[in-house]
Amino acid sequence: MNAEIIAVGSELLTPARIDTNSLWLTARLNELGVEVLRKTIVGDDRNLLAQAVASALDRVPLLLITGGLGPTEDDVTREAVAQALRRRLLFSEEILAGIEERFRRLGRTMAPNNRRQAFLLEGAMPLPNPHGTAPGQWIDLPSGIVMLLPGPPRELEPMFTNHCLPLLRERLPQAFIRTRFFRVAGMGESDLDNRIAPIYRAYSNPVTTILAAEGDVQIHLRARAASEQEAEALVEELGAKILAELGDRVYSTDGSPLEAVIGRELASRGETLAVAESCTAGMLGARITEVPGSSAWFAGGYIVYGTAMKTRLLGVDPALVAQHGVVSEAVAVAMAESARDRTGATYALSITGEAGPEPSTPGIEPGTVWIGLATPGSASARLYRFPAGRERVRRWAVQNALYQLWRSLLESRAG
Repeated sequence: MNAEIIAVGSELLTPARIDTNSLWLTARLNELGVEVLRKTIVGDDRNLLAQAVASALDRVPLLLITGGLGPTEDDVTREAVAQALRRRLLFSEEILAGIEERFRRLGRTMAPNNRRQAFLLEGAMPLPNPHGTAPGQWIDLPSGIVMLLPGPPRELEPMFTNHCLPLLRERLPQAFIRTRFFRVAGMGESDLDNRIAPIYRAYSNPVTTILAAEGDVQIHLRARAASEQEAEALVEELGAKILAELGDRVYSTDGSPLEAVIGRELASRGETLAVAESCTAGMLGARITEVPGSSAWFAGGYIVYGTAMKTRLLGVDPALVAQHGVVSEAVAVAMAESARDRTGATYALSITGEAGPEPSTPGIEPGTVWIGLATPGSASARLYRFPAGRERVRRWAVQNALYQLWRSLLESRAG
């Protein structure tokens, strides 16, 4: 079965609020083998919401609507769904008594507008809400199911867990969803797709999705089947073919980021890493220390943003800087070597470059970055030219520094 979710509330159309309910509900539905095909946000407009409800029910048999069940005039979900389904709203004295009792327990007087929450769609089953005044509603249709759920997560989540999930399990055919999540570095999105599209296009199930970020491409495989074993076999079959095609370009098969994969490798070897950063100003160290337990393999680092810090703190030869410039292969190598020597780390990464947006080093275009790597046997640096945009350049630099180290670790493992 497929589903859609409609989140109601004009506040969700502003930068101030994010719809997290849909994410939570999608996870719960996926556990039942239900795919969510669309999520829609609609403001507090009864006609627009009624149109969205009618449109969704033309596409899917399962519709979840969150929010808009409060007592105020802008809470229009009940009225909009009644309009879309062409059903009456019936006043429930039983629901009203429950709302009044809640106010009495809290020592408060119920406002007259709370009576609006006692209206139930014709044929609907009320869903108890011990955490608020807005009861949910479950509506069985000849062609499907509609659920009206409150907006606050502390009300929605227990209501769905305690009442909707058991009802869904009774009504839904058994289905399972299984996923695979690969992360790839050192390859662009288009090059990656060119390699694996002939493989995944042969499959309608699993579904393959490719997502790209700075220097990191993710492959998501998603299979749905009547049994857990069948769904697992489907993603395993396609996943194995993709892995065979990409080889060690795939650095993670469990969703772990590159810094975590590197950390596990270094820890298993009893080796350590240090960093020296100029244009990224600590971003590389921050990525590394986001990994729990990174103190076991991360020795530390240097933020040497200005030329004076490179020479005074790291001991880079001023003559080297004068001859080659701070954004150069020679300085990147010297930074990495010095960071490794001074910390006693097994490996050291260095980053020096021009992030922009305006050039600050004569003759160096924004996006120009040298990344250095010092290992037990050698030191070298590689030149990168990243797309313009200050933060984008810095994120690309961090990801590629990590990938440069990862390739070195793979080579040392193979050799």
